[in-house]
Amino acid sequence: MLSNAVDPGWVPTRRSGPGAPDDLDLGHQTQEWLATSDDPRALTTGGYWYHRTRQRPYPAVDDHTFQDQLLQTLAEDTGVGL
Repeated sequence: MLSNAVDPGWVPTRRSGPGAPDDLDLGHQTQEWLATSDDPRALTTGGYWYHRTRQRPYPAVDDHTFQDQLLQTLAEDTGVGL
């Protein structure tokens, strides 16, 4: 099973408003492409994608200390731990 994260962009919706600069139609195309394509680039896992282009995610993604601190803070704030 393949698993990827997709950034659809800041698209104009009722919530984001009409001034959002991205194209609403492009917002779903990467998800659709990853789910249905036989393109070798789409047949990968663990990627972070924006408009069919693999991107480097925010550096905190690889910072385990930050992640542990975040989970601890969320557990303290919500009373729900993982």
